Amino acid sequence: MIAERKPVSGRPGRALLVLAAIMGATGVAAAAHAAHGGVAGGADRLAGAVALVLLAHAPAILTIALLGSRNRILTLGGFLIAAGAILFSTDLGLRVFSDARLFANAAPTGGFAMMAGWLVAGVSAFAGWQTQSTGC
Repeated sequence: MIAERKPVSGRPGRALLVLAAIMGATGVAAAAHAAHGGVAGGADRLAGAVALVLLAHAPAILTIALLGSRNRILTLGGFLIAAGAILFSTDLGLRVFSDARLFANAAPTGGFAMMAGWLVAGVSAFAGWQTQSTGC
């Protein structure tokens, strides 16, 4: 029996797919900046942290986008991970380019959101899966 391929269905899956693509592209740009930016004062280290967070989480978000349509809890975890990664990396990115911050404690808030998202994704293994009827 050959598994049927289905496109990413629903708005949540598509939104996560777009977020994963943006995170991946931005992560590559941050890695390039960290390697070739030549910014003094530890900004290269911050750019490297941004790259690490985005490039580590983008594939997870992509996977959740492709699998999450059958599990709302997993999709919630994906959105928490994405929101956390975006908060964290945006705050650090602002520090790289302008010595500004997104808002007070944005990076730690993003870190907690990522951790919560991973825990929610883990919980989804035990609940929330919907079976698909084959019509037979």
